[in-house]
Amino acid sequence: MPDTMPKSAPESPSAALSPDENADGIEHGYGPRVHILEDAWTAAATAKLSSPDCTHTELVQAVRALTARLATTAFGRELPRVRRSVTTRMAEKHGALGTWEGEALDPAAEIVVLDVIRGGIIPSQTCFELLSLVHPIESLRLDHLNMQRVAGDDGRVDRVELTGSKVGGSIEGATLVIPDPMGATGGTILRALDHLKTSHGLPSRLILIPLICTPEFLNAVLALDVDLSVYTARVDRGMSTAEVLASPLGSRWAEERGLDDEDYIVPGAGGVGEVLNHSWA
Repeated sequence: MPDTMPKSAPESPSAALSPDENADGIEHGYGPRVHILEDAWTAAATAKLSSPDCTHTELVQAVRALTARLATTAFGRELPRVRRSVTTRMAEKHGALGTWEGEALDPAAEIVVLDVIRGGIIPSQTCFELLSLVHPIESLRLDHLNMQRVAGDDGRVDRVELTGSKVGGSIEGATLVIPDPMGATGGTILRALDHLKTSHGLPSRLILIPLICTPEFLNAVLALDVDLSVYTARVDRGMSTAEVLASPLGSRWAEERGLDDEDYIVPGAGGVGEVLNHSWA
């Protein structure tokens, strides 16, 4: 069974970049497990949800749409596939010619979507609905963890509390999908896996879907000794020096900074969980 204790942190790469192998990915130096989608619509939608002029209705729509954009890309690349044969409506007229054959998601693959309350409520429900459209419900589940970041006396987040959960059984050997609007420190992911492994086992692989994340988040999650991939629309490193900001993404990873003194992402989008729920408690 893999352990979720961090390994030594990934080394900062040299100037040589590791491009996303897929055509719609931004070239970067964070390694092949990180996929940053690159297209004008994704960039515009991410900018929209970050803006203080974005209304609550627009924010919900943007989070749903961006999650769907990232999730469908991730699912198509990362989930197990098999060769399938499906009889279409045209079989009545054309017999065997009306049968489609090709590679698609493996209906036997066990998939668990994890909702980290409260920012993750809408993204996780979106992922669950997308999967339930094409995947047997018998092989699919939506679990919930009630977690929150807790700041110390200096205002910085020093721990993540888990005050309640609804986990529907074992996740051993399943693909675990964790969508969340913001990937800031990575502490929530580490805490979630520590909690799950105690009573529910560990997944065979992990798909993380933050809409926006930081170099610090990537450093934390990529140090985990688990098979994982990260799909994001943006890596924000706004607290870096001007010289680092002028360099390609990840080429000076060890010097990149995306978090302020209170561990909020810069430029980021503010407290998206609070804004989505219109509750600042």
